[in-house]
Amino acid sequence: MSKDTIILGIETSCDETSVAVVKNGREVLSNVISSQIESHKRFGGVVPEIASRHHVEQITYIVEEAMAKADIQVEDVDGIAVTEGPGLVGALLVGVNASKALAFAWDKPLIGVHHIAGHIYANHIVEELDFPLLSLVVSGGHTELIYMKEHASYEVIGETRDDAVGEAYDKVARTLGLPYPGGPHIDRLAHEGKPVIDLPRAWLEEGSYDFSFSGLKSAVINTLHNAKQRGEEWSKEDIAASFQASVVDVLVTKAMRAAEDKKVDRLVLAGGVAANKGLRAELTEACGKAGLKLTVPPLELCTDNAAMIASAGTFLYWNGNFADDRLNGQAGLLLK
Repeated sequence: MSKDTIILGIETSCDETSVAVVKNGREVLSNVISSQIESHKRFGGVVPEIASRHHVEQITYIVEEAMAKADIQVEDVDGIAVTEGPGLVGALLVGVNASKALAFAWDKPLIGVHHIAGHIYANHIVEELDFPLLSLVVSGGHTELIYMKEHASYEVIGETRDDAVGEAYDKVARTLGLPYPGGPHIDRLAHEGKPVIDLPRAWLEEGSYDFSFSGLKSAVINTLHNAKQRGEEWSKEDIAASFQASVVDVLVTKAMRAAEDKKVDRLVLAGGVAANKGLRAELTEACGKAGLKLTVPPLELCTDNAAMIASAGTFLYWNGNFADDRLNGQAGLLLK
């Protein structure tokens, strides 16, 4: 590129209000994130109306802070990228409408970005992507295997049929009396316990890359209830270790089989559950044995953030894929 491309990214799909400034898709000049975890913790999960109201309160301040930290002016910005979906529709609308207002006021191109594409491109910030590659996306709302033959090209070859992996973690954590979000607590306890409980693995039909975790979640709940009826008690550490062993076994096995079938030598991990230490360790070991190159984002780029949206949006900007004032938040937006 003869000129640096600077993209302002905005992410409000769930309970983080984030604005970032990214140069050429990889250099993060600022990445400001305002978390709402404390507001939602007492409810055991995200309350959509509360999330939307927090976004409305924070978005203007976060834009100003991101611009100041990046030390840029309006004229330096080439385009504005925003998460258009999937996510909580009320939360999405705050980011989308803020972006439309800025694009109009600043006379800048508007770019709609798929949330999952953003998670994948968090890896591009770490290390330049090369193709073809396979991405394992694991988050609170998504569990998917995505094949990419080039930039901004996505083929979903496997997805969850019920609970996403992050959702299963939160539900098991709630059963164990652990606070929200449950994933980090389960991961911590798993390293203190042993996988001594034989919990199911949902492999589904032969050759399927899809996932299912609702049965595993139910098995954990039934194991606890049956033990209580017998006057017995499993340690939380062993429950967590056994649950995580089942989850990681399925994720890693299916990802490695898909990588072999698709003949890729690059695997990237994406999404909030990519912060899970157990999954990182097992996937690193499996990729090492298979000779696959693995990229995993740092913790601050695993959870929802605007830097990943700006990175993915950079390639849409270069391709001229702009939106107009009809851009809308789409809760169930498909990746294609």
